[in-house]
Amino acid sequence: MNASTTTNFHPDEEGYYGRFGGAYIPEMLHRNVAELRSRYKELLEDPSFREEYAQLLRDYVGRPTPLFFAERLSRLHGTQVYLKREDLCHTGAHKINNTVGQILLAQRLGKKRIIAETGAGQHGVATATVCALKGIECIVYMGEKDMERQAPNVARMRMLGATVRPATSGSKTLKDATNEAIRDWIGHPHDTHYIIGSVVGPHPYPDLVARFQSVISAEVRRQLHERTGSELPTHVVACVGGGSNAAGAFYHFLDEPSVQIIAVEAAGHGVESGRSAATTRLGTEGILHGSRSLVMQTPDGQVVEPHSISAGLDYPGIGPLHAHLHASGRGQFLCVTDEDALNASFEVARLEGIIPALETGHAFAALRQLDLNEKDVVVVCLSGRGDKDLATYMSAMG
Repeated sequence: MNASTTTNFHPDEEGYYGRFGGAYIPEMLHRNVAELRSRYKELLEDPSFREEYAQLLRDYVGRPTPLFFAERLSRLHGTQVYLKREDLCHTGAHKINNTVGQILLAQRLGKKRIIAETGAGQHGVATATVCALKGIECIVYMGEKDMERQAPNVARMRMLGATVRPATSGSKTLKDATNEAIRDWIGHPHDTHYIIGSVVGPHPYPDLVARFQSVISAEVRRQLHERTGSELPTHVVACVGGGSNAAGAFYHFLDEPSVQIIAVEAAGHGVESGRSAATTRLGTEGILHGSRSLVMQTPDGQVVEPHSISAGLDYPGIGPLHAHLHASGRGQFLCVTDEDALNASFEVARLEGIIPALETGHAFAALRQLDLNEKDVVVVCLSGRGDKDLATYMSAMG
């Protein structure tokens, strides 16, 4: 059965992708979420919003980002590999596409204070950046462990004027930072907008973030047509934690059955090692951070602490769109270990002169798991640059 002809890959009015999604929120947050839900589509279609968003993407973010034919990597894998260079966005990752859009929404909703969560720090930096641009107070929650391993991004956020608050509970990583951000929002329901950084959270956030990130695949279609005469690759490959870069890279190919959707999760020390973040392998249906999705959890519903060498993939769930892609069979989900992601990152650096973020290193490593030929056209979403991971890379080099 062809999944794309029988399944809708966009949310219904209640925010469900198949059986995943929805809005599971405490009463204190109902007003904020309902306000955003009732107005986001109208605001996104407003001509003044569209004009300002497009202008900022062009003149501030630096879009369109290049689609680069990776010649030496292509020879290595015996296929045609193109890299969508989100690492060349202002701030060094795709996260800015979303924060620019959400700060414009927050302004139009009259919000005076912004909160955010961050794992690898790229979303925190992107949020601090747009708050500085618009002169709005910014508080970023970040796991204490992530603050240590992503110290350069903590410094960047503070230089941009943001307050960075450590999350000291649980695994002290992205899950815990998200918990703290939600608690803050409950305490400030009227004047605060929460800029969620991934396709997670209560409806409408998964749809909202996917729409802002969809600029990635919209550009890929145009650029690929210019290069090859066809808008459609054979494969689109992206790493998935919560999954915002993947949602953006997949978005305009979801209803194209000829395009294989390849999502790559973090296997950590191995899927069955007890130190992994391979949600589609290890997760079951549950509620996490406001939506129903696949969650790494115990039989009685306690979240299992994830592990990945990459802070951006160190999350015990995935967004409801990705859970639906997995459950419907539309997406192929692969797992890559810490070691293989490191090795692939060094390989790309030495073959193409590009130091990728460790998150994207997982996507590059997954190319070895695919059965590719010389006629295939593979687009890899290079979601961020590796500056933030230099301490980890240096440690691996000894």
